[in-house]
Amino acid sequence: MNLITSRYFPWVFLVAVAVLPLMFASDYKLFQFTMVVVYAIAVLGLNLLTGYNGQVSLGNGAFYAIGAYVTAIMMDKWDIPYWATIPFSAVICAGVGFLIGLPALRLGGMYLALTTFALAVATPQLLKYKLFDDYTGGVQGIVINKPDAPFGLPLNPDQWLYLFALTVGAILFILATNLVRGRIGRAMRAIRDQPLAAEAMGIDIAMFKTRTFALSAMFTGIAGSLGAITIQFVAPDAFGVPLSLTFFVGMVVGGGASIGGAIMGALFIQFIPNIADEISKAAPGAVYGLILIAFMFLLPGGLASLIRILKRKPA
Repeated sequence: MNLITSRYFPWVFLVAVAVLPLMFASDYKLFQFTMVVVYAIAVLGLNLLTGYNGQVSLGNGAFYAIGAYVTAIMMDKWDIPYWATIPFSAVICAGVGFLIGLPALRLGGMYLALTTFALAVATPQLLKYKLFDDYTGGVQGIVINKPDAPFGLPLNPDQWLYLFALTVGAILFILATNLVRGRIGRAMRAIRDQPLAAEAMGIDIAMFKTRTFALSAMFTGIAGSLGAITIQFVAPDAFGVPLSLTFFVGMVVGGGASIGGAIMGALFIQFIPNIADEISKAAPGAVYGLILIAFMFLLPGGLASLIRILKRKPA
């Protein structure tokens, strides 16, 4: 009973809290909470790569863009149902991530960060390239329709999208939790902390690094698919460098190497800019920066470290 309570009760409680907006939130709030789920999946993907495996990436916004465009193109050009596009996005992004992970084996630290940053810079320009205009819509982008609830469910489109995103997110978070708690997760952390010792113990570092890159890209691409369906629009300028930096901020604020931290990081990047704008219409960026500095000063280990501290605190 104690094992069940300690391991599963927090997640059951979290799911119960997550379902509450369906009953009480307005359509706009539901849209915001849906984007929290989307960002949480994207931050989780980056956390697996950087937090658990130690490969610093500043370009995961590129995988988000690929996932978004795969969904938008398939829905717009081929009338494929929105839910059926997500597996395609996952596979394509995983493949791209694996290919990018191969040259990344020769890089590390700031060099890998700079290489992935270049990927984030190049992606919007590639999406605008005239050769791909017939598919990507060029600078104008693609508009897609918001799906209705299936099976005659008494839900409006915003409620259904929130529930759909929540379901996909729950599956991915369970998958990531099981992954990092097992042998693969231990190997990822060993490569991050002591690569020479990990290699001496027989861990195939090249295989784990490339597969982690692919896994991270897959998670982020699925987030991109859900983001495109939620926003109903994709355009190259929406996937620039700031998006990749936003995911990185979410990971650091939530806490590296923390599954739950991805959720807290997503809440931060979705709502803190709005709070900063309410505090100061003239300089919201300055307020946001001060809030971010305060978070890093008070909680250098991220919000997840606060939870760990509270757990260790005696009753």
